[in-house]
Order: sequence, then structure tokens, then C-alpha cells
Amino acid sequence: MGKRYEALLEKIEKGKKYTLDEAVKLVKELKSAKFDESVEAHIQLGVDPKKSDQSVRGSVLLPHGVGKTKRVLAFAKGEKAKEAEEAGADYVGDQETIKKIQGGWLEFDAVVATPDMMPMVSKLGRILGPRGLMPNAKAGTVSMDIGRVVQEIKKGKVEFKMDKLGNIHVSIGKVSFPEEKLKENLVALLEALLKAKPQAVRGQFIKSIYLSPTMGPSVKLDVQKVLNEIKKVA
Repeated sequence: MGKRYEALLEKIEKGKKYTLDEAVKLVKELKSAKFDESVEAHIQLGVDPKKSDQSVRGSVLLPHGVGKTKRVLAFAKGEKAKEAEEAGADYVGDQETIKKIQGGWLEFDAVVATPDMMPMVSKLGRILGPRGLMPNAKAGTVSMDIGRVVQEIKKGKVEFKMDKLGNIHVSIGKVSFPEEKLKENLVALLEALLKAKPQAVRGQFIKSIYLSPTMGPSVKLDVQKVLNEIKKVA
């Protein structure tokens, strides 16, 4: 670790679990890069990743977005293609787009599709899948209501999907965001996660929550206090 990182670590009280307000305030103080760092939420779930009935995946419209407008590629045809374009899609895909992506083009941040286009889009599974870009009905990115989906992504809708170890990693904004906006975005994410809890999961669902800026150390939150605060808000 460099001196810069060690200086940031000194701001974190060893062994302490922070409240929601404390964590959001502290994570903003841990910025060190010249660019506007993202604030990332890292959440460990009490699931068995090897069991398909305990898989967690979904999406949430963050009330304040993530500080970046995503470039959206929509696979649709006819009136639905027009609907996607009018809603703000940056690109409307067809067979030529498939070939372009297979050739290495990836100038987009999100991909959506109508159900009738999925047999064609499925050819891109090996390319889009590992990058978390493959349209999926559970995540809300496969829909006949393509215009609404495009609009929501533009406004700040993000997907979440647990990794092989049962963890969720999601950006909830930028360090330049006011504390209240970061807090509200995190609450929205946690509420969506709780709603996505598989019925097969028993015991504590959210085991740990950490916040960190892109280039800095992480802050551990007190899970129970955070969940209690969410219940009060609800």
C-alpha cells in the first residue's frame, strides 16, 4: 500500500461498523483521485451460489442515477424500434448490429430487447454475457414495453446480479453527490435486494455491506442498523 492509501485508512476506525449516515459521509472523505470517483456498494448475501433456486438478480431505478447517462442499444423492429428510438435509445439493433458486435464493436453500456428479437440476440451470449450486458427478463431488459425500459435506464436504472461467491457489486453514484442522494440511492438498492430475496433462502439474507470510492478503502456498515432504518423509511 502506498502512503496515500495508508493515510485514507487512518480515517476509518478499525473494527467499527458505521451507520448509514456515518458511512455515506465518510466515503466522500475517502476520495483521492483527480477524477470524480464512483461510490460502490459491495454486499455479501447469505445464499448458496451453487443452488439455482437461490440465485439473485434484478434491477432498480436509483432515484438520483449514477452520475453517468448510459448509452443504450435496443434490439427491436417496426413500431417497437421507433418507440425505442423516441425514448432515447442511442442505437437500434438489427442483424447488421449483431455482426458488428461479433466483430468487436462494444460502444454501449446497456442492451435491451423485445422478446421476438431474443433468438437473434442470443447469438451474442458469449460476448455480452461475461460483460453483464445480455438482455434478461428477470432484470427487466427484455420487454415489449421497450420505450419505458429505455427511459428508465437513461434515468438511472441499474442491474444487480450476484457473482460466483454470492456477492453484489453496484455503483450507487459519484463522490461528488450530496450525502442525502447517495443515501437514498443505497436505500433503493437495498430495498430492491430484499424484494429479490429467493424463497429458498433461510436465515440472514444480507450479511455485510461495504461502501468504497473507486480508488479508496471500504467502509463497513452495521447491517442491522441499516435494515432497521430502511424499515422506518418504508
